[in-house]
Amino acid sequence: QVQLVDSGGGLVQAGGSLRLSCVASGRPFSSYVMGWFRQAPGKEREFVSAISGSYGVTSYADSVKGRFTISRDNAKNTGYLQMNSLKPEDTAVYYCAARRRGPGPSWSEGLSYDYWGQGTQVTVSS
Repeated sequence: QVQLVDSGGGLVQAGGSLRLSCVASGRPFSSYVMGWFRQAPGKEREFVSAISGSYGVTSYADSVKGRFTISRDNAKNTGYLQMNSLKPEDTAVYYCAARRRGPGPSWSEGLSYDYWGQGTQVTVSS
């Protein structure tokens, strides 16, 4: 069992930055793929980014490539999502997630993840 607590959201102006954190507890963090998803009001949850457990293989949604950076510190059982050049359309609740399966084509699918954080609100004003 893994427990995830995500934080770091807030209100920021367009063009600003935020760093989200996801602290894991319960089992060795390095054995899990970590992902970030987001859900805006009235929209379906969508994939943002993911990172493999040990080798730092990453994947990004096209909408955030070049602006967001995912990383992790397995020694601290913590994952991060650095978000730069934020846009109003990035406004959403952001969730971190973890899965036992390794990286692969399905890691952009929320249903493939086993554990979820409670979510943190990110609001970008224009």
